[in-house]
Amino acid sequence: MRIDPVLGDITLEPVDAIVNAANQQLVRGGGVDGAIHRAAGSAQLQAALNQLGGCATGDAKATPGFNLPARWIIHAVGPRYRDGKHGEPELLAACYRRALEVADELGARRVAFPAISTGIYGYPSHEAAAIAIATLRSTPTHVELVRLVAFDAATYGLYVELLRDR
Repeated sequence: MRIDPVLGDITLEPVDAIVNAANQQLVRGGGVDGAIHRAAGSAQLQAALNQLGGCATGDAKATPGFNLPARWIIHAVGPRYRDGKHGEPELLAACYRRALEVADELGARRVAFPAISTGIYGYPSHEAAAIAIATLRSTPTHVELVRLVAFDAATYGLYVELLRDR
């Protein structure tokens, strides 16, 4: 699988599926989740999410992409960061793994990921990026291309650095 860092707006990515940094209730939040809801069509996306009955931390579930260029949205729930000693690294890795599994189930070959848990959930960006890249590299999948979409230059720089430092 090829992993490419991208600086931009995940809602515009020309991929088969985008991953949403969702909450357990699968209701519209802020940050990337709010942006995805707005771009996909909030009412129709929320109606689809309501049928899923929530999502546990570390898990992921899919909906159609509605008004997005992507055919699907994979809603992955990352952990809230406390101190890194309450299972946060394992839960963050699990949501990346599970998102790839869901992508495989959907037949998606090109998937875009945001920096899960680094916004309001408070995960330190460098640790989260390292976990994301290590997990993506070590997870067996049929996905051919992962785009790590950074909303800001600092996160993009982390992705570039970590991908270069194999």
